[in-house]
Amino acid sequence: MKILVIEDEPKAAEYLRQGLSESGYAVEVAHDGTDGLHAAATGDHALVILDVMLPGIDGFAVLSALRTSRQVPVLMLTARGKTDDKVRGFDLGADDYLVKPFQFPELLARVRALLKRGQPAVADPVLRVGDLEIDSVRHRATRQGQRIDLTAKEFALLSLLTRKTGEVLSRTQIASLVWDIHFDSDSNVVEVAMRRLRAKIDDPFADKLIHTVRGVGYVLERRKP
Repeated sequence: MKILVIEDEPKAAEYLRQGLSESGYAVEVAHDGTDGLHAAATGDHALVILDVMLPGIDGFAVLSALRTSRQVPVLMLTARGKTDDKVRGFDLGADDYLVKPFQFPELLARVRALLKRGQPAVADPVLRVGDLEIDSVRHRATRQGQRIDLTAKEFALLSLLTRKTGEVLSRTQIASLVWDIHFDSDSNVVEVAMRRLRAKIDDPFADKLIHTVRGVGYVLERRKP
């Protein structure tokens, strides 16, 4: 999922970008109200984290203008803790409000709650391919009932492949969707990540699920022997 962070303070913006990226989200950062409003109004972000004190257009004005075009969830992030400011933010359409300084786990919990609130309820959050199960709610992967320990990026990569079961994904698509980067032909980040994922998902088991399509990319599917 893509998250837009509108924060003018460079260290705070980088702290949010790094923390959210390590948690598996694709993050875009805008450093002022004007750029932030344009990105929020024209992008496909699942969530906006919006600071109030911004140069140019402040966060309240950004939120007010944004609500005329989109209903994307907005978490307001600010040093202002006054009740009047919170009420104003909620009246303008904010979905949540977090006062600085904050602990990142609390912000992450609020982000997850807002994203979950905006998604339609599903009967079963578990994706299955053969004996592989991906539980997106518990952030857990298993094969033949055995728990597989994955990093945040490995889980994001495996989730992408599982959601696209049977569909061949190019390295460019994978780099864009998992790392939110433009693919560099000289980079082997995708190959390295795929090799590490295979070592955990496929190597210990007879039935291989991740396959290379030469000259195209990768696909996750169960194939008959």
